[in-house]
Amino acid sequence: MKIWQKTNDVSEMEKKDKITESILWSIALPGFPQILNGQLLKGILFIILELIINVMANFNEAIRLSFIGNIEGAVSQANYQWLMFYPCLYFFAMWDAFKDAGGGKQPYSYLPFVSSAFFVTVGTIYSARTKVFGVLLGAVWFPMLWVIPGLIIGFSIKLILNLKEG
Repeated sequence: MKIWQKTNDVSEMEKKDKITESILWSIALPGFPQILNGQLLKGILFIILELIINVMANFNEAIRLSFIGNIEGAVSQANYQWLMFYPCLYFFAMWDAFKDAGGGKQPYSYLPFVSSAFFVTVGTIYSARTKVFGVLLGAVWFPMLWVIPGLIIGFSIKLILNLKEG
């Protein structure tokens, strides 16, 4: 019985490690976890879509300028018509990686990802003009702040729906 218990614990740890690995690789670049999981076509598609949106939105330059503190330059460089696609692709690819790695077995597990995609998109919309404590955060930092309410609301709705059902 103890041998089975240890084996079960190890496989559960390996599953959690695979889920964490998938999320972290997806944060680095959407499509990487799908390739790691052997889903080459899907992974390559995510990478191509990410590259197209990234290039058309001029997002790398906005990121670079944001990191060196030139927020106004980052805002002026970003093509918001393209940048608004990025959060949905990013969080969908992350959800897909999470699910393929063995996560998402509970009902409504997708809600934190969907809610975050929505809130980061809204943050992107308002990022060119909204200041936090008098500071313009721009197209990179301001949308990132919106992940927090996205996760809180997504997990809260998931919890409420799961409690209601059972």
